[in-house]
Formats: sequence, C-alpha cells, structure tokens
Amino acid sequence: MRIQLLLVSVLLASCSLPTFTPYKVEIRQGNLITQDMRAKIKLGMTQSQVKAALGAPLINDPYHANRWDYVYRFETDGELKDNQRLTLYFANDVLKRIVDATPLTASGHSTQEEK
Repeated sequence: MRIQLLLVSVLLASCSLPTFTPYKVEIRQGNLITQDMRAKIKLGMTQSQVKAALGAPLINDPYHANRWDYVYRFETDGELKDNQRLTLYFANDVLKRIVDATPLTASGHSTQEEK
C-alpha cells in the first residue's frame, strides 16, 4: 500500500515540474549583405572592386566563373528569420548584371533587378 501511495504521489508531483526544452542555437549561414554594402556596387565595376566591397562570394561555381552568388540565411528557434540572395554576373571581369532576389522587408526595401 505504501509503495502504491508513494508511486502515485511521485507521478502527481512530476506533473507539476517545469518542462525542459532543448536549447536551439541561432544559425547564421552565408554572406550578410547590408543595404550600405549593396549601394556600393555599381554596373561596370571590376571583380576585385566588387570583392573589396562585398567580400568573397559564398558560392564559387567552376562551371559559371562569371556568376557570383551571395547567399545569407538566419534561423533562430528553428524558424527562418532572414533570407537574402544577391547574384552578380560578370563579362570580361566587369560587372554586367545584378539580380537582388532578397524578399521585401518591413523597412520597405524592395527587390530589384538591374540589366
């Protein structure tokens, strides 16, 4: 009888204990490109000038050496908070096209494509 009473009281007490959740780390991946950095690049710049303004691209594809992709993702608590993608196209070491596929933000910055 005592064992049953002890077992029931332990089970009831365990219901009132706080639940513990595992810690979820913030995950930042890629190149964060700010609006100030984005404003520095212009069509006609050389690859070295772009690299000085933005840093090295995240994706270096040997099959598309004239295309640079700057990708950034930020997740916290398993939820995507920020997602950016900037693609630059070069011809003869000169920036010819900028594709900014970053989604609209609350601050009103829009996505744009320059040709």
